[in-house]
Amino acid sequence: MSLSYLDSLNPIQKEAVLHTEGPLLIFAGAGSGKTRVLTYRVAQLIEQGIDPYHIIAITFTNKAAKEMCERISKITELGEQVWVSTFHSACTRILRRELSSLGYMKGFSIYDSGDSLRLIKDCIKEHNLSETNYNPRYVAQVISSQKNELITPALYEKKVAGSFRESNIAEIYATYQKRLLESNALDFDDIIFQTVELLKNNEEIKKKYQNRFRYVLVDEYQDTNHAQYTLVNLFAGYANNLCVVGDDDQSIYGWRGADIKNILQFEKDYPGTKIIKLEQNYRSTKTILGAANEIINNNELRAEKKLWTENPFGEPIRLYNAFDSRDEGAFVARIIQQGIREGANYSNFAVLYRTNAQSRGVEDQLVGAGIPYRIFGGVRFYEHMEIKDILAYLKAINNPSDVVSYLRIINVPKRGIGTASIEKIQTFASENSIPFYEALYRADSIPELGKKSKAVLEFSRLMSVFSQFAEENSIYDLISEIIRVTNYMTTIMDGTEAGKEREENIKELLAVAKTFDKTSEDGSLGKFLEDVALVADVDNYEENANAVTLMTLHSAKGLEFDTVFITGFEENLFPSQRAITAENNSQLEEERRLCYVGFTRAKRVLYVIHAQMRQRFDMMMRNQPSRFLKEVPTQYYKYVTSYGKEKDFKPSESAKSVTQPAKRNTQQVSSTMPDITKPAPPRPTPKNKTLDYKIGDKVNSPKHGNGEVVAIQPAGADYEISVEFEKGRKKFMSSLANLIKL
Repeated sequence: MSLSYLDSLNPIQKEAVLHTEGPLLIFAGAGSGKTRVLTYRVAQLIEQGIDPYHIIAITFTNKAAKEMCERISKITELGEQVWVSTFHSACTRILRRELSSLGYMKGFSIYDSGDSLRLIKDCIKEHNLSETNYNPRYVAQVISSQKNELITPALYEKKVAGSFRESNIAEIYATYQKRLLESNALDFDDIIFQTVELLKNNEEIKKKYQNRFRYVLVDEYQDTNHAQYTLVNLFAGYANNLCVVGDDDQSIYGWRGADIKNILQFEKDYPGTKIIKLEQNYRSTKTILGAANEIINNNELRAEKKLWTENPFGEPIRLYNAFDSRDEGAFVARIIQQGIREGANYSNFAVLYRTNAQSRGVEDQLVGAGIPYRIFGGVRFYEHMEIKDILAYLKAINNPSDVVSYLRIINVPKRGIGTASIEKIQTFASENSIPFYEALYRADSIPELGKKSKAVLEFSRLMSVFSQFAEENSIYDLISEIIRVTNYMTTIMDGTEAGKEREENIKELLAVAKTFDKTSEDGSLGKFLEDVALVADVDNYEENANAVTLMTLHSAKGLEFDTVFITGFEENLFPSQRAITAENNSQLEEERRLCYVGFTRAKRVLYVIHAQMRQRFDMMMRNQPSRFLKEVPTQYYKYVTSYGKEKDFKPSESAKSVTQPAKRNTQQVSSTMPDITKPAPPRPTPKNKTLDYKIGDKVNSPKHGNGEVVAIQPAGADYEISVEFEKGRKKFMSSLANLIKL
């Protein structure tokens, strides 16, 4: 590395880059240039004569991995030889080479949450258990958490011995893993879980990769769960040259298994660790950074550090006390319009919120004002029905043992092969100990099928044709052929706006395939399916797209914007009611870390908005401003009017959080707001009835398309479900709704 690169670093950054041997812990505060440090550190290792073959750098997103790889390659010609990838991509790469040791075959499928759920439902049915008593989503969560803790079905069975219900779930878990193996498939958690099992139980393979990975670098170490933590330790092996980078103050994924203790106790795991703290922030103003520091200092579980910056003090944080969510959205729209008139771009602005359901109020006002925006954190592109259909065809072609994919497409488009026929095929396959796909080819040997055997045989012939076509053609041509031969487009184009959107999604998938064909060194179908299975929503984020960004605070970590709005800054929303009422402070401290992350996304201007009342769960709620606001000294902020002008105003300290519907103010409340002056008496909660979805989940209705569950109310023997669709809100009784979680 030339001296000019080192000269661009501050002394602490340079110290981190030049450290070579032994364990290194880098506490990298928000906006402290950690990506540059990681990039230069890898390049410096190569410049010191270390073979790039022996270096692996692990990140949490494909986007970050791609950027790091490109930066390293610009510094040194050997940069492309470094293994830079996400945890899941690295493990998938290993499994492609070594999975036969675990009983799997080449071309395995990677199941997303929807595929896994379908298989779990089949396992529950196989054990003659009811989905009412064993909610498939709950069972899926239990299995996922066990895998993240590296607990096998056998260990889980011992763990829950004596509990009738949990023992049944242990049996479902065991059957589920057996069915995955039979389908030559892994679920998302399996990718790391099985890699750890492989390395732990095969000494030869473990030494092979420990010998290769002599220098291990891990980004965002504060977000690792137990399985990832164990994997890193296995990679590091005897060389002990492990460098982890992270910020415990930005550990915000405890709810999905991340353990902040992994970074806080790193020094105990690796005695002799050198600790370096990157505390100079290059992103935010002194005001924004000062307020963020004041908030995070209230956490007890954290390493001692304090961010500082040479940036100017900048403008005070602007607080707006909105009347309701509609006023909140209107304020955001007005400020953005003012910014555009003054020469800003729409991409300069981001609106962050605690829950996905909060986006609606802002969206309505942005649409009304003609402001372009894009939402992240909603339904992923690859989770749309039409995309999953085409991918199921590709998965079945690539992996004939993939029963879940076959079951999805066997009657898509309609072929007259219904549930009864499928059950007869499955029974025949089971009785003859043959795979499901083989039973399809022997449909004429299943007398129970009757005339339906012709349709089944035609489908099996079609899949054979597609498999042969795939061997000699590109991914783009294969998808095009599937669409053409099956006449798939006629099933999704119904003349509605939703139909047009489905058509556009298919065109986008074709565009993705064309790009893959042109750019991928390994143009195989298996590699294409691997890439789309591991893509994350944030990987598609484009900084220069001229639109306002809307996303949850969790999704915003790692990003930065000139101007940030944090909406819904209220008790029981942010922090959440669950965190406030938790038995210990761990959840509340994580909410505070989330607030710290939100503040430090802003480079120049930060708006924090709290509403006097907000409709939640079909009730109008009055909440106090967030307790985090009281942790910010008044010198850092100013209240502003509805047009952003400063004013002398503080919210009433006497306002109390209430759980009863608010009295209606006819002079201020919109005419579209429901009448809440006479709340109905509470209705009894249904007994022995569970739902597959919860508030905030994305669902599909056969009649109305995709939407989001915004309210669930007890209704005696059933639940009343409110769903926000593109064309408005609809209410259903759950037993009649036929809603499917996406």
